[in-house]
Amino acid sequence: MPHLDAAYNLARWLLRNDQAADDVVQEAYLRALRYFSSFHGDNAKPWLLGIVRNACFTWLRDNRGASQTVEFDELRDSDEQDGWPARTGENPEQLLSRKQDSAALNAAIEALPAAFREVLVLRELEELSYEDIARIAGIPAGTVMSRLFRARAMLRAG
Repeated sequence: MPHLDAAYNLARWLLRNDQAADDVVQEAYLRALRYFSSFHGDNAKPWLLGIVRNACFTWLRDNRGASQTVEFDELRDSDEQDGWPARTGENPEQLLSRKQDSAALNAAIEALPAAFREVLVLRELEELSYEDIARIAGIPAGTVMSRLFRARAMLRAG
């Protein structure tokens, strides 16, 4: 399935919930298949991510209370595998530092308002153009640039 990783990545960052992201991406792909005849152009990724985005905001509107819960997954959220620390060739201090940096960055991104988090994820993680992001979010390219600038400023400040 084309662009599945990008669709899940966007849904995960917008919804902050792994299971909800799975459900929303599945629903978005079903919608995309149903309305594929309405697609015009040569790049389906922005079109599909627009559907994912809309499905995410619909889910958030319909499940306001559910989006505040966070599931703990022992395998995903633990440093250990089979009772032993993961072996990556780094010393424990480097592992801890990298994990703390990653956790701080993820927390800072999650703390951003949805409009800023959305453009940051689409630009920095999915490497989409400003024009593609504008089409996905339904906003002018200048607004994309403004939101991206402000999101980066918020990350630096926070």
